[in-house]
Amino acid sequence: MAMNDYLKKILLSRVYDVAVETPLEQAEILSRRLDNVVLLKREDTQPVFSFKLRGAYNKMAQLSREELDRGVIAASAGNHAQGVALSARHLGCKATIVMPETSPGIKVHAVERLGGKVVLSGESFSDCAQKTKELIKETGAVFIPPFDDEDVIAGQGTIAMEILRQNPGPLDAVFVPIGGGGLAAGVGVYIKQLRPEVKVIGVEPVDSDDMRRSIAAGRPVEMREVGLFADGVAVKLVGEKTFEICRDCLDDIVLVDTDAICSAIKDIFEDTRVVAEPAGALSLAGLKAYAAEHDLHGKRLAAIVSGANMNFDRLGYVTDRAAIGSDSEALIAVDIPEKIGSFRTLIHSIGKRNITEVCTRFSDPQCGHVLLGLSLSSAGEKQTIIEDLRKQGFGVVDMSDNELAKLHIRHLVGGNAPLIKNEKLYRFIFPEHPGALLNFIDAMHMNFNITLFQYRYHGADFGRVLVGIDVPPEKAVAFQDFLDRVRLMGYPYVDETSNEAYRLFLGWHEM
Repeated sequence: MAMNDYLKKILLSRVYDVAVETPLEQAEILSRRLDNVVLLKREDTQPVFSFKLRGAYNKMAQLSREELDRGVIAASAGNHAQGVALSARHLGCKATIVMPETSPGIKVHAVERLGGKVVLSGESFSDCAQKTKELIKETGAVFIPPFDDEDVIAGQGTIAMEILRQNPGPLDAVFVPIGGGGLAAGVGVYIKQLRPEVKVIGVEPVDSDDMRRSIAAGRPVEMREVGLFADGVAVKLVGEKTFEICRDCLDDIVLVDTDAICSAIKDIFEDTRVVAEPAGALSLAGLKAYAAEHDLHGKRLAAIVSGANMNFDRLGYVTDRAAIGSDSEALIAVDIPEKIGSFRTLIHSIGKRNITEVCTRFSDPQCGHVLLGLSLSSAGEKQTIIEDLRKQGFGVVDMSDNELAKLHIRHLVGGNAPLIKNEKLYRFIFPEHPGALLNFIDAMHMNFNITLFQYRYHGADFGRVLVGIDVPPEKAVAFQDFLDRVRLMGYPYVDETSNEAYRLFLGWHEM
């Protein structure tokens, strides 16, 4: 189909029978930080919290009554599924949705609440295709493509129509997430027909960059595996139609990693109080990366927040990764002498900087290893901290980009310590505020060897620290005096030495 024919299809799309015109809002906080005007196209405000409703309904609205009576079927990672289910309810027909087994529960339940029948099969959209074909043969249902269809592409293109209408003045670039390419194709073809000076930039995860690979190869290239964090764009093979349009209409494609996506989720929340799903924040992550790479200032940039169907149980993971993704947290490993007072010296070397995490466990009688999380206020602060610690004689390794450290080691610093036979384990509680951990360390001021220390800032009113302390029998009285003093200073504690979890995973076992 010719590009101008797509323009006509977009203008005649029937999306507004069920979809709404979503706002284009300036992200005030992020705009100030990036020194650019950042606009968010809020597709999370659609009835199904995603843009997918547009294309699904526009396709189904073209079907005859006889086709609708046969029912419709779709293969989807979740958002297209909800769009098809809601459209089917509005049009009075049955809908069957084949979804990957990895689909977030929130999307599966949403489809079922809308009246759709869910069939789980495979790990990605591409893996659902065979099952969908089998069901079409069995039932005669009409297939509703998620992206590689002219009417679907046209429905998604109405987003670009709204953006240009809502922002009639200067606009430098629009950033679009890419999965199968339907949204990028619809937005790209519309903008390039009417405002060719506006750049249209696609954004893909580094582990799901099928469109970038396809354009480089000159044909659609199927990926063997795709990353599943941004499940809404976990597509192994882009469409034929979407590939051709994206090849001709996209000015660039930006790749971003998981940390950058998590950081963008946080940015969207801070400006809108909405929690976008990973695919929904993808375009903003790309906007930030592109602006930094090209040193953009004073530009007007729009990002499409494509969806907000986030599983609640992912939030902890997103929080952990967001700080590092936005360069607002560093994760470093520090070597210290294994002797009384060296841990306190390290904490004092950090000073009043906000410590977000501390993990250490006795493992060597000569050298201790401490994993530190540090909140950063500027881009160069991490290197300054590392250099300062090295000048003071500490060995330092930057772990901020170490996937093993970020995913696992930070939660596993521990284990049994066979060389320590007189360890006591205590949980301490203290009011959380900047410098609170430093004050706690000063308040402890004890002449005992710290064998374990675990702390993580969670944004709560009270900080909680797990401390292992080597207490030989001859120091038992002095240790009790220490506990009494700490309690009087306002630091309540719980003795965990007899806790079964400690005995099994952290305590000393006599062989």
